[in-house]
Amino acid sequence: MRVGAAGYDGALSGQEAQGMELHEAGAVALRDLLAAGDLSARELARHYLDRIAERNPRLGSFVTVTAERALEEAAAVDQAFVRARHADHPLPRLHGLPLAWKDLLDVAGVPTTWGSAALASVPAAADDPLVASVRAQGAVGLGKTQVPEFGLTCHSENLVAPAARNPLDPSLSPGGSSGGSAAAVAAGLLPFAPGSDGGGSIRIPAAACGLVGLKPGLGAVPSDLSRGTEDAYGAPRLVVSGPLARTAADAALLMDALSGAAPGTEPHLDAASAATPAGGRTLRIGLSVRSPFEAHLPIELDPEARAALDAAVVLLERAGHRVEETDLRYDNRYHPAFRTVWTSALADLELPPGAEERLGPFARHFRARALARPKGQRLGAARLLAKIAGDCRIQWAQYDAVLTPALAQTPRPLGYFTAFDPEEDYRRQCQFTPYTSMVNVAGVPAVTVPTHRTAAGLSMGVQLIGRRGAEAELLGLAAELELAGN
Repeated sequence: MRVGAAGYDGALSGQEAQGMELHEAGAVALRDLLAAGDLSARELARHYLDRIAERNPRLGSFVTVTAERALEEAAAVDQAFVRARHADHPLPRLHGLPLAWKDLLDVAGVPTTWGSAALASVPAAADDPLVASVRAQGAVGLGKTQVPEFGLTCHSENLVAPAARNPLDPSLSPGGSSGGSAAAVAAGLLPFAPGSDGGGSIRIPAAACGLVGLKPGLGAVPSDLSRGTEDAYGAPRLVVSGPLARTAADAALLMDALSGAAPGTEPHLDAASAATPAGGRTLRIGLSVRSPFEAHLPIELDPEARAALDAAVVLLERAGHRVEETDLRYDNRYHPAFRTVWTSALADLELPPGAEERLGPFARHFRARALARPKGQRLGAARLLAKIAGDCRIQWAQYDAVLTPALAQTPRPLGYFTAFDPEEDYRRQCQFTPYTSMVNVAGVPAVTVPTHRTAAGLSMGVQLIGRRGAEAELLGLAAELELAGN
């Protein structure tokens, strides 16, 4: 289905709109078409469902497609559009826009597998708070996307369904744990998608697939607070929800919805839309390739990761910012403390008899270690991680933002992690993604942005870490990088 130019004067116009496929238009442009009545929610849902039917068998991005339900939801959205127009009421923020949910989130009436063969796959009784919040804003859910078991790893391979593949090269992983969602957005099966990030699970697949991925600060998305700000042992709550999109503006539109921005306001989209190639403001940006893992593991940057970082420096300076190298230092005890906290939740799983044997090798290994871990060790790691979080925030706050690589290596082949024993698997994950988990520990926002395309057509990007509450500023920086690179 193509976008027609007649009568449309929004984000696309004239030759830009004429002949463009709907999935090429972007979420903001689609929102405007829907709001103008030039496109129905049902037409848009059908377009994306047709693309999913055609392309998903090769990509494995979706594990469940709820086509019939999606068309029913879209029809209800179209009926609501007619009522709103007659009553002169504003439309909800995400009116008619399609998206999908990670298979870690409950959607009423749809099975949640958690990517695990150890759990019974039964329809959920109620929506997760995030799902309920986003659906209330007019979004249309198309299904569930692929994840690693329990969202634990930086790839999206499990024993439940075919692995998600990277649209830029299907022999490679799209990353994880929001890998199925990232693959779907990058392949044009969705305009954008909400993800979750407990150690890089939005930013890693965004970087691997050439997308913008925002990890908000802890508490920036109200529905995340239903899980609290600390775990039962006092460690910082690591997992937050955020957007994956092809552009900063599209990510900002979804972030406005996730954050519960006041009706009639678009603080994140305004920040992204106001960006210019030289924004007229000068930010002090600290550059660092130091990782808190390097005290225990060799961390080496691929030449392509270095090229992405160098390109970002040029683009940021072209946009008028000052980039300077930093002398950041990380506590040498970070790695064992993070590993303890990250895997300890596996001990809390309530598994039915015999289910232990159906766990994947990684989850089974680290669950056994978690169950054998003394409570005092878990408490000590939690306290240490809380201290390290404060140290990170103090150091990073010297700058308006901190620039790091997004990934240390190019996207990895399928099986690169899972072909090895769990300890080697874990080590390789840390070396692939040595810059993301520390941001979750600190509870601050960060965004990954593509800045470099390899000779093989792969995307490499960078991460910008902000202060608490700087989500809109980071999306503005991401938009500036996009503009400076054009």
